[in-house]
Amino acid sequence: MAMPQNSTRENGFCFAQPLDFSHPRPHGGEAGRLLGAAREDHGCSTPLSNGMASSGAPSPSGAPSPSGSSAQPLCAPSPAQDPAPLEEGIKYVSAEGEELACGWGAFTPGCLQPCNTSKGVLFFLCAASFLQGMTVNGFINTVITSIERRFDLRSYQSGLIASSYDIAACVCLTFVSYFGGNGHKPRWLGWGVLLMGLGSLLFALPHFTTGPYEARTAAQVGVCGGNQSLPCSQAASSLSGYRFVFMLGQFLHGMGATPLYTLGVTYLDENVKTNYSPVYIAVFYTAAILGPAAGYLVGGMFLNIYTEIGRETDMAPENTLWVGAWWIGFLGAGAASLLISIPILGYPQRLPGSQRYIVMRVSEAHQLKDGSHKKALDPDFGKTVKDLPRSVLLLLKNPTFIFLCLAGATEATLIAGMSTFGPKFLESQFSLSASEAATFFGYLVVPAGGGGTFLGGFLVNKFKLRCSGIIKLCLLCTVSSLLAIFIFFIHCPNMPLAGVTQMYNGSALPGGHLNLTAACNAQCGCLQDTYSPVCGTDGIMYYSPCHAGCKSVSVDLRNGKKVYQECSCVGKALLPGSGQAEAGKCTSSCDKKPLLLCFIFVVILFTFLSSIPALTATLRCVSDRQRSFALGIQWIVVRTLGGIPGPIAFGSMIDKSCLLWQDQCGEQGSCYVYQNSAMSRYTLIAGLVYKVLGTTFFIVACLLYKPPPPESPPGSLDASENGSSVLQEHKPSLPAEEDI
Repeated sequence: MAMPQNSTRENGFCFAQPLDFSHPRPHGGEAGRLLGAAREDHGCSTPLSNGMASSGAPSPSGAPSPSGSSAQPLCAPSPAQDPAPLEEGIKYVSAEGEELACGWGAFTPGCLQPCNTSKGVLFFLCAASFLQGMTVNGFINTVITSIERRFDLRSYQSGLIASSYDIAACVCLTFVSYFGGNGHKPRWLGWGVLLMGLGSLLFALPHFTTGPYEARTAAQVGVCGGNQSLPCSQAASSLSGYRFVFMLGQFLHGMGATPLYTLGVTYLDENVKTNYSPVYIAVFYTAAILGPAAGYLVGGMFLNIYTEIGRETDMAPENTLWVGAWWIGFLGAGAASLLISIPILGYPQRLPGSQRYIVMRVSEAHQLKDGSHKKALDPDFGKTVKDLPRSVLLLLKNPTFIFLCLAGATEATLIAGMSTFGPKFLESQFSLSASEAATFFGYLVVPAGGGGTFLGGFLVNKFKLRCSGIIKLCLLCTVSSLLAIFIFFIHCPNMPLAGVTQMYNGSALPGGHLNLTAACNAQCGCLQDTYSPVCGTDGIMYYSPCHAGCKSVSVDLRNGKKVYQECSCVGKALLPGSGQAEAGKCTSSCDKKPLLLCFIFVVILFTFLSSIPALTATLRCVSDRQRSFALGIQWIVVRTLGGIPGPIAFGSMIDKSCLLWQDQCGEQGSCYVYQNSAMSRYTLIAGLVYKVLGTTFFIVACLLYKPPPPESPPGSLDASENGSSVLQEHKPSLPAEEDI
């Protein structure tokens, strides 16, 4: 069949030759009507849209049209042209009868129609991804330390909470991507965002169902000689059971976000030009990256507010027993998600004018040796459950897709682990409070993660990279981040903590065992059940004012901090017993801090720089009809091998580097102090292993990729999503597909 010559512009295309529907359709009616083309300056008579144009004029060949009238050419030829009918028939699966207006059911007000564009969809999807990122990857990671402290959780338990999101996604991905990919995508997206909002509200629920937070502060415990202990029946806590409520909230987050990053991406991709698709997807994912950054910054601000709003406390945010208002962000994000879901539910299954982009798309799908990839070109493929095994088999036979999935899993492991415990890493290395660490991490993620994500999509569009070039770009980014990760050879030393990192006289602890009792505090009767560190004037931290041997307390009017006097253990006192100590941790003076932060920035930048190119390569190496399902399968692999084990593995790793555990009547609680050198060492080992694996997988994906023949014309190799516009050769026309 001789394909019509076409000239394309940004908003349309025009065929130079008329199209003749010479094959009769099995069913008559409206399904055989023709598509009008835009661009009057090319001789086109009507705007190109999803609607069909019919005509009663006879066809050049005199053959009857399927609807009882003859076909009209797509583009009216100029007088200088001598139109000749095509030798073969061409099939167009119509979108006739499809509702393209923006609204809810019969309610489609005209004021909403200006938003019924790809940019309008992008705005609301960006808002949804921003809220998802801010909640799941921002607020939750920011408040992990506070939740551990408030509900007596260990790091591996908080890792389970973080992983519940990915567990839910794995459970739902196959169902959502397979059936949602052939269904009404905006409805799946809208209900998903609604479910995500309910998960946020549920996550905040434990704050309102538990009693007020009671922390035994230094003032209550008293200084030297005044320490009293609560009976174990009162001190013991059963709050750790609330982790199941948090896990359920995260499960709802995962269910709700599943359509967002599978159907949302393909909905954008099929409604814009192929060249612009990476930019749209990059903007979408940039919003998803800026969400966590905002979550870190805003969450850090909320942590400076005491969790029991309206109640007075003599603790400061620097106190290790302080619990900030971790729950406020979840209430706001939950309410915002409920509101955002409403406009998303109003979008049509296909945007007006999207047909032009589908017809112009050129396939880059990996070519299988046995030619089985052509099965996906059937417009009826993937409509029923019986096609599910065949769809999975086609993807499993695509080596480029498989190795891109494995590479994504290795990257996801590091991203999930470091995003969950990154603030805790900074808190320990630089002796920061939880809110300061969250804010610092936010400052790193905003330019590095957000900028890297957008830059990746921009580079693909700027250099018009094909699938093979995109994979090479991913490989370059992975190698760059692999080199930068060696920075974790460096670490900041722990601030000296008497009885924990060193003896009271400054010597090393034998065998690393705790020894909080010394001659200077032996008469104080200090107990270990309350950790309230103070910083002495000698630059050494002490477990509590009592362990520092302090006998009196006052308040510094300049900064509102408590100052303890007559501390017998503070070594640099001018006179015996005249030492002083201030409440809170000592400030770290680590000179390696700028270098560490700089290279952590580089690691984050190049890790996120490859995210959009890798996603674009995944979309291009599979057939159009399998894109949603392929993203779903990829997310299953990424979450199963990366997102789920990542936080759990990093949490267990961080637990191994703990020096000082909370003791609750003989039961181990959360960790108070970590060994910085061990934490850096474990992070380096994990980073090297996963970055080397990621590099290997990208190399193999690039070597095994087999592009289609270069002479393949637009639209001849791929079917569009949902069969909305299918151009096929040498096949009789079929009835129009019904809207799903």
